[in-house]
Amino acid sequence: MTEQTTPPDFLPDLDQPDHYVNRELSMLRFNLRVLEQAMDERHPLMERLNFLLIFSSNMDEFFEIRVAGLHNQLLRRSSVGVYTGPDAMHPLEVLKIISRVVHEAVARQYHILNEVLLPALAQEGVQFLRRDHWTREQEAWVKRYFREQIYPVLTPIALDPAHPFPRLVNKSLNFIVPLEGKDAFGRQSGLAIVPAPRSLPRLIRIPDDICNDGYDNFIFLSSMIHAHVSDLFPGMKATGCYQFRVTRNADMELDEDVEDLASALKGGLLRRRYGEEVRLEVADNCPRHLVDYLLKKFELDEEDLYEVNGPVNLARMFTDVKRPRLRYPAFTPRVPARLKSHDSLFECIDDGDVLLHHPFESFSPVVNLLAEAARDPNVLAIKQTLYRTGTTSEILDHLEAAARNGKEVTAIVELRARFDEASNIEGARRLQEAGAIVVYGVVGYKTHSKMMLVIRRDQHGGIRRYAHLGTGNYHTKTAKLYTDYGLFTANEAICQDVHKIFLELTGMGKAARLKQLMHSPFTLHSGILDLIHFETQEALAGRPARIVAKMNSLTEPEVMKALYRASQAGVSIDLVIRGMCCLRPGVAGLSDNIRVRSIIGRFLEHTRVHYFYHGGEERVLLSSADWMERNLINRVETCFPINDKKLKQRIIEDLELYLEDNTQAWQMQGDGSYERVESDGSAPVSAQQLLLERLS
Repeated sequence: MTEQTTPPDFLPDLDQPDHYVNRELSMLRFNLRVLEQAMDERHPLMERLNFLLIFSSNMDEFFEIRVAGLHNQLLRRSSVGVYTGPDAMHPLEVLKIISRVVHEAVARQYHILNEVLLPALAQEGVQFLRRDHWTREQEAWVKRYFREQIYPVLTPIALDPAHPFPRLVNKSLNFIVPLEGKDAFGRQSGLAIVPAPRSLPRLIRIPDDICNDGYDNFIFLSSMIHAHVSDLFPGMKATGCYQFRVTRNADMELDEDVEDLASALKGGLLRRRYGEEVRLEVADNCPRHLVDYLLKKFELDEEDLYEVNGPVNLARMFTDVKRPRLRYPAFTPRVPARLKSHDSLFECIDDGDVLLHHPFESFSPVVNLLAEAARDPNVLAIKQTLYRTGTTSEILDHLEAAARNGKEVTAIVELRARFDEASNIEGARRLQEAGAIVVYGVVGYKTHSKMMLVIRRDQHGGIRRYAHLGTGNYHTKTAKLYTDYGLFTANEAICQDVHKIFLELTGMGKAARLKQLMHSPFTLHSGILDLIHFETQEALAGRPARIVAKMNSLTEPEVMKALYRASQAGVSIDLVIRGMCCLRPGVAGLSDNIRVRSIIGRFLEHTRVHYFYHGGEERVLLSSADWMERNLINRVETCFPINDKKLKQRIIEDLELYLEDNTQAWQMQGDGSYERVESDGSAPVSAQQLLLERLS
């Protein structure tokens, strides 16, 4: 048999736009899959409600970033042209599709809330009481609560020449109130705006002794304000009270020539609250002339208007109900026996690599390694990247302690982690005050890699390095909600590579030559392409070839083209992609050998895992990066190998579980749509549930 060394001549033109899915529309489809979890009766009832609220939160960000970005492209078209991805769709066309799809989705969302979930919750003893259902005792309690807790902090704004339409904060809850009569100054405004302070809860629980029915009873803040809005305008009559909320552009673009990134970001955070308007949500019973008035004030069009049958700020509806049967069963993440069998984590890592799979296995060993390093007199230095840590963080506590104990602590704090900028600025300040060296990475390149390096003097007086590398953030809360891998290793080559990357980030010089790791923006993109190309050549030569990759998003054009070529050559390709996927799988003559699935379940899938058969060598890599332009080209990312054979096999088995899942999986179709994977009578397989049973 003659070996082929080039792809077949019949390969289609891989630059054709119809070979690719628009990235914003692909992200929108992911959010629709999240919404459908609210109808999945395999989830406990309160968890179904949470999925509905997560959809709201996701859509807020979608408009703040994605839709706002499309508007910006249109605004800049005269000077720099309109950016289009490989799908070549014009932003205006994408915006029209988004408006149509989201209007349908929002209607479905509120139908699920009002007609499915709220009645089902009421049957389970959880009630959200409407104003027309309040008892006399409840009305009296609401009146008292309003007077004592709400009225003192409200600031109604009458609209007249001395009180122009207020500049309202992004996503804030507001009410437009038509008025009759004159006030104490003889003014007859006819209209007022009542902002609801963010300090007020959006849901208020009624004390049990008021209802005395054994239910968990809640009332919306909006209902309380509506019931007593006339109290805000003495001597006048409020003839209506209608909720509305405006969503603004929340993306921040900073000049790369700024002298002080932290100061520039603080200014950007203030501007974010008042960015350009991109969406108006308003109660569906609001009179049309008031809707038109708001649209005009915000300079929005009809397609930007969303009239909703319920609270306009569903993302604030999360509540803690103490009814265990309505929630997922509690579980305790496991600490691997190997880690518990050693008095010191350093001794354990000396005995071999340790792999953790969160949230099934505990994140506490990562925190404990820092704690041990902070107090160990033999530890000389700690280096760590921090992308998202949270406002209260044990990680920061131990880094502070280490610095105060005289360790050389270097923290690469990425201030530009979207929506975590403020907490990261505060974390950087804390570390600096403790005496740590804090740098903000490289201007123009977000530092998204997840690395920790501990330098320790061993018992013989030599220097020993210990590294932790992960696919997720050093954030103890999300480690309980996101699936991620973390690797502890003392492998000298890996630790040396990590050390070189830290030197790149804190100093200056040419790109480091690494032995084990690939890193962007230097070698990761080309390295992934080389690995795909190797499988392509193996398939063309008639040898077994396989790729399995799991990630959050796939959008990078060159990687997609390489996968298309590999498919044409006969490589078997399975992709598990939670969110955006711009590649079209299963298209005859283009991607016959590519399958794409998305897993949506209890935990947010966040692991980035790459498997290549590689001539039987079976290379397994973990990464902080998705296969996106931003990760492979415009960020600092790491991709590291799993060398231990047992750990490698364990990850391969995990991947196979996700490919067998027939309860939480969605299969992507060639047109970019998704269909739910059904068990068809076979035994149900849930990758997350099986991992939970095996590891926790």
